[in-house]
This record gives sequence, C-alpha cells and structure tokens, in this order.
Amino acid sequence: MDLEVDDIEQRASAGALPSWDDVESLVQAAYERNRTVDDGEVADYIPILGEADPALFGVAVVEVDGRVHDAGDVDRRFSIQSISKAFVYALVCEELGHRPVLERIGVNNTGLPFNSVMAIELNDGHPLNPMVNAGAIATTALVPGDDADAQWAFIVEGLSRFAGRTLELDDVVYRSEAATNQRNRAIAGLLESYGRLDRDPLETVDLYTKQCALLVSAHDLAVMGATLADGGLNPVTGVQVVSPEVCRDTLAVLAASGLYERSGEWLFEIGLPGKSGVAGGIVTVSPGKAGIGTYSPRLDSAGNSVRGQRATAHLARSLGLNIFASTTHEPSTERSRP
Repeated sequence: MDLEVDDIEQRASAGALPSWDDVESLVQAAYERNRTVDDGEVADYIPILGEADPALFGVAVVEVDGRVHDAGDVDRRFSIQSISKAFVYALVCEELGHRPVLERIGVNNTGLPFNSVMAIELNDGHPLNPMVNAGAIATTALVPGDDADAQWAFIVEGLSRFAGRTLELDDVVYRSEAATNQRNRAIAGLLESYGRLDRDPLETVDLYTKQCALLVSAHDLAVMGATLADGGLNPVTGVQVVSPEVCRDTLAVLAASGLYERSGEWLFEIGLPGKSGVAGGIVTVSPGKAGIGTYSPRLDSAGNSVRGQRATAHLARSLGLNIFASTTHEPSTERSRP
C-alpha cells in the first residue's frame, strides 16, 4: 500500500479535532493533493460498475457535533456495495446481541480475498468475519423479518437512519449484480450445507445483493461513520441508531477486517477502523471525533479506492486521528507513592 504520506507531519492522537477552519483547510488539502492521482482501475467484474467516471472524487468529514466539511464530488451517488456489511452487522448486533452474533459469524481476518470459498472450507463452514462475503451473507440471513420483504424493509430503514436520509435502491446496479453473483450463490449454498444459514440461501443472496445496491454519497458515508464515532447517535438527525456497545463491536471488526486482505496495512498506515466497497467508496471512523467518507472509482488490486485511501491517510495524519499515535510527555515532578 503506497500511500505517499511520508512528508505529512503526523500529529499525535488528541482528545479533540483542531478548529473548524483547520479541519476545513485540511479536508480541502486532502482533496487537492490526490484529485489528479490516476493509479488503479475501475471495477468491471460487475458490468455496470465499469461505467463509472474515473475522474470522480469526493472527500467529506462530519464531526460528532454535526459540523460538515466537504470537498469535490461529495454528493455524487454510487452503490454502497460492501460498505453495507458494516452497518447491517451493527443493526443485527443491536437486535440479537453480542454473543449470538459472535458465535454465528466470527471476527477474525481470513487473510484471503473477500469472496474466498477456501476460507469457509478451512474453518469447518464457519464464516470468520462479517466483512467478507461469506460472513456478510450469514449476517444478512440473521436480519429479522417474517419474509424477504420484511427483511428488506428493516435493512433500508436501518441504513437510512445511519445516513440521516431515506436511501434508495439502484435497480440497474442490483440487476447487473444479480446476473453475475454466481459465486455468492455458491458461497450461500456451502454455508447452508454446514448448517450456517437458517433461511433460503438464494433469497438471502438476493437480499444481500440488494443491500449492496443502495445508493449513497461520500457525504452520506461521513454521516454514517460519524454515527458510529458518536456511540450510535446520528449527529445530523439526533437519532440513536444503535447502542454504544454495538458501535464498539462494529469498529473492532472494521479495524481487523475492513479493507479485505489489506486490512493490516490499512491499520498500520492509517490507524483507524474503515470499510471499503468496490464502487469506490470508503468510510472511516475516528471514535469520539468524526466520520470520513470518500469516493473515487479507481481501485487497487484488493478492491480499495486508491484516492480514497490516500486522502484518508492524509487526514488521519494531519488531523491527529491515528489511534496509535502519541507523543512523549515530560515526566511528572511528583514521585509516585510506594
């Protein structure tokens, strides 16, 4: 992961963000610095995604107090894709609780591609985490509802509460993905054979495919991220979407597995929980501070937006967001008591 951020001064993680003007200027700098980067390729394994304009690029930061910083194409809508996994997981955890979801889905990184079948077979049919397709399909199967329509309504309503507005389905993307999701159907069938799905596997894959085709923008992702950053409270609407405990669990999973097999590099370079999608979006969460949303369709070989990664790295360093970054403090003049 070549993020080209060595010349950016890294601030230590502190208790608060800089002033509004400082954040605003740094968001603009992250955008300007990376808007001409042309590395990466637009995803085309889902035919409709290959039609995206590779020049599009947006960076948004929403602070937990609701203040907004936008640069570039932040209102351009695109399909949420795998980013939906994080928020459906949070909604399911809110409904079912910490232990049942942990036992069914798992939280460990596979170290393999997001659509790996081998990872299932090597672990006795157990999905290792909800951010790969097997775990995400198993998570979607846990969505409450008497039928697929009720489950779909639950997903749309829940993700809309995260975004602070009503999200809509991109029917063209949905149909394009539904025509090419044979591998996900195979994964669902394999999960069923191991007793890991309690619902019809083809209906579950269809529901998962639809959730990935919901339309969002970089601004929406920043609001959704800020909601996770503020203990589940949407800073724009004031709605408590999920509990602080669910936010903690979700962010822990994102830190471990949010960027596919590059998750370790992401955490090493950026030091924040994040989730990417193959349409070009990335949501990143700075707990207690802000959510970051980026959009750029050019992806690296693992399916992560190149410009989005670089812009997020710039902000993590310049805003002092990296949760592992600290500075040396002067020793106390008072001696500790024995």
